[in-house]
Amino acid sequence: MGTTSMASRVFLLLLIFLSSTNLSLSLYEDQVGLMDWHQQYIGKVKGAVFHTQKSGRRRVVLSTEENVIASLDLRHGEIFWRHVLGSNDVIDGIDIALGKYVITLSSGGGILRAWNLPDGQMVWESFLEGSGASKSLLTVPTNLKVDKDNLILVFGKGSLHAISSIDGEVLWKKEIAPESVEVQQIIQPLGSDIIYVLGFFGSSQFDAYKINARNGELLKHNSATFSGGFSGEALVVSSEILVTLDSTRSKLVIISFQDGEINYQQTHISDIFGDSFGTPVLLPSKLPGVFSVKIYGAVVFIRVTGEGKLEVLDKINNVAAISDAISLSEGQQAFALIQHGDGKIHLTVKPSHDLSGDLLKESIDMDNQRGTVHKIFINNYIRTDRSHGFRALIVMEDHSLLLLQQGAIVWSREDGLASIVDVVTSELPVEKEGVSVAKVEQNLFEWLKGHILKLKGTLMLASAEDVAAIQEMRLKSFEKSKMTRDHNGFRKLLIVLTRAGKLFALHTGYGQVVWSLLLPTLRRSETCEYPTGLNIYQWQVPHHHALDENPSVLIVGRCGKSSDAPGVLSIVDAYTGKEINSMAAIHSIAQVIPLPFTDSTEQRLHLLIDVNQHGHLYPRTSEAIDIFQRELTNIYWYSVEADNGIIKGHVLKSNCIQEVIDNYCFESKDIWSIVFPSDSERIIATVTRKLSEVVHTQAKAIADEDVMFKYISKNLLFVATVAPKGSGPIGTATPEESWLTVYLIDTVTGRILHRMTHHGSQGGPVHAVFSENWVVYHYFNLRAHRYEMSVIEIYDQSRADNKDVWKLVLGKHNLTSPISSYSRPEVVTNHSLTSSRRITSEGPEFWHLTSVFWIPVDQSTPQQLRKRKALSSNRFIANNSSVLCDACPQSGRTSRHNDSTSQAGVNNACLCIRSGSVFHSTRTLEDL
Repeated sequence: MGTTSMASRVFLLLLIFLSSTNLSLSLYEDQVGLMDWHQQYIGKVKGAVFHTQKSGRRRVVLSTEENVIASLDLRHGEIFWRHVLGSNDVIDGIDIALGKYVITLSSGGGILRAWNLPDGQMVWESFLEGSGASKSLLTVPTNLKVDKDNLILVFGKGSLHAISSIDGEVLWKKEIAPESVEVQQIIQPLGSDIIYVLGFFGSSQFDAYKINARNGELLKHNSATFSGGFSGEALVVSSEILVTLDSTRSKLVIISFQDGEINYQQTHISDIFGDSFGTPVLLPSKLPGVFSVKIYGAVVFIRVTGEGKLEVLDKINNVAAISDAISLSEGQQAFALIQHGDGKIHLTVKPSHDLSGDLLKESIDMDNQRGTVHKIFINNYIRTDRSHGFRALIVMEDHSLLLLQQGAIVWSREDGLASIVDVVTSELPVEKEGVSVAKVEQNLFEWLKGHILKLKGTLMLASAEDVAAIQEMRLKSFEKSKMTRDHNGFRKLLIVLTRAGKLFALHTGYGQVVWSLLLPTLRRSETCEYPTGLNIYQWQVPHHHALDENPSVLIVGRCGKSSDAPGVLSIVDAYTGKEINSMAAIHSIAQVIPLPFTDSTEQRLHLLIDVNQHGHLYPRTSEAIDIFQRELTNIYWYSVEADNGIIKGHVLKSNCIQEVIDNYCFESKDIWSIVFPSDSERIIATVTRKLSEVVHTQAKAIADEDVMFKYISKNLLFVATVAPKGSGPIGTATPEESWLTVYLIDTVTGRILHRMTHHGSQGGPVHAVFSENWVVYHYFNLRAHRYEMSVIEIYDQSRADNKDVWKLVLGKHNLTSPISSYSRPEVVTNHSLTSSRRITSEGPEFWHLTSVFWIPVDQSTPQQLRKRKALSSNRFIANNSSVLCDACPQSGRTSRHNDSTSQAGVNNACLCIRSGSVFHSTRTLEDL
């Protein structure tokens, strides 16, 4: 009994100890640097080819507007493989050859590639040359022969090329462009050795070339003029007929070119559609013997008879997209169309030979935040009862991709996230203590439902849907994915604006979408034909009322492609994704300046600069204008005219002089300007510090236990210029013809604090990050044939004697600043800042860099270290010439300094520059 009592006391004490212990989480050494989550996207799809052979995986190969080629699993939408081409390597066409090669045409018809279908490896690549730029066309004829005669036809750079699908060899080439013909179509009838190249010469002549497919010999060239002129677009109806519109778009013109002989037949639009008001548009759908015209909000399907007559088959309203025709069986084809209505999308599949019947008709509920359907691609399969089934791949207005099958959405992808325009972070809600269970779980029903699901899972009675719901609940309750702030501030919301005008909120813990909003102000409409999203800014960040108010963000855009187009504004709740307010068709927006002032509701004041350099204050309230008027004389900004090589500083004067009085509009004046000589320098990059950046320490300890004080200023601008001959791609200039110059400029006074030139270097391009007192930038060294990174650090010389607390508080502060710089070879495609701060020390290296793109590690061998030591601190650089350090004068206006701080891969050096009280210390990297 005594033993049992003792054991009970020990167990009770242990239980009390464990209950009072605060648990902590930690990382193992091998977990450091691992990604919490990783997502891949492909962008807005513009071309798709299905590959659904019985012997292989069911997949679809896609090309996108972001120059991505990808293969997706049709079952789940996952990426099998993908390739991201260069920004200038725009994809012009995609197809599948021989059932195993993905063929892509890019770079304006200049590059043809073949990719292995299963794994995406490149099989061959052909560079096609021509006499000039032209429209690019890709034709992969249907041919089951696997030999060099299985040709791929490419028109690009003004020439027609025949390429072997086996090895990419160019078999023959025929120039067309020297005759200034704008080629529209390439046609090779099935089983024929004749190729027809069809196009327009000018605006009133049609040309047809008849070419031998075996050797590229020109067999016949016919041309015929048309008095009414052409609109410039043409559709293939059959192997011998094209349809187009005349220059006034009042007539349909049928062009027949049988055996190369050209004939025209024209029909007035009013004879077909009556006296309708609207401009007809030919829809680029490939339907055998049929073409479609969109007019007056409806799509009309028209068949061309053997005599060239037009026959109206059907008229359908509210058609959003039409697919190309696909083959079902020999002589039978089908196509699909999408309609919108009642919050749903209606999918209809029709046979091409009989539009009165329907092979499939389905309605699918669709989230209205995805917008309208932009494109549709269909594929068929054989059901178990030997009937035809259909699956549809649709591209939405928000660039998302969805697969529809059997009246349901099989999977969806948010591929709009491949084209992010801007992003800001937002704090998550503060966790509230003492809240009832019903409020935490939103309502009592959800709370009971969750516990019932957990009970069914414990008793192994849960269905597949229940298991998915249980996993989602566990994910939400997981510490990393909680929708509340953590103590360290790691959990946040990423508010992301995409090119499609859609706003996403992503949770940093697990990367999932919390909410999304297709902004009404950034959707195409009659009043805003070309909406463009520009930036996101913090609008309201409640600190005093964080438990009761939600933060909000400001989205800035414009309705047009030019900078003088009217702007649009939208304010969105960061927690719920609901639009609070919006303003459309306001003044133009050239620059947005978030001001360091807030009103009583903690809304941040913003100054919007238009193309006339007028400043407009937001929010437009009496309290905001009172705050702004008090700080009017302390507001400065700058503008960069990169094309003209000019940087200007501005300040506000008074209210704008307009017909209508606007107390929130202010005129400006120039207070300084810097003009770079156009014959020697061109601006290629400008970077400033983030206004919201927090500086954690103002000093840096160096090797001799001394302290250097950072020069911290939010008014510094980093500018990179390059020689005119070095502004092109890498390889277009020699090292003697190109140089890169960097500047640090005070944007209040226009004073140049620092200038440094990298001879034999060019952009390639220049990427830069400005944080605290340092700038890191990336460029290409033509002499060393490598990418390099350089770092500029700025320190305050006037505070050098502030060694105690009182002098630190009351010491001098002015613009005198020593500057140190060093470089090292690195290859970086892009880099930026994170909000977390890290100091990395590895061996002899000490890099105080807050960026995530590299962690330096000294990998020098003992021989290299000895060589580096032998070369150290024996020279300094002044005006691009080397002089011994001992030659530095001991007095006068020239400073002398021997720096003993050791940097990995960086030589100790000293620098003497006669520049008053400003001291510059430059460290250089030896090529070991």
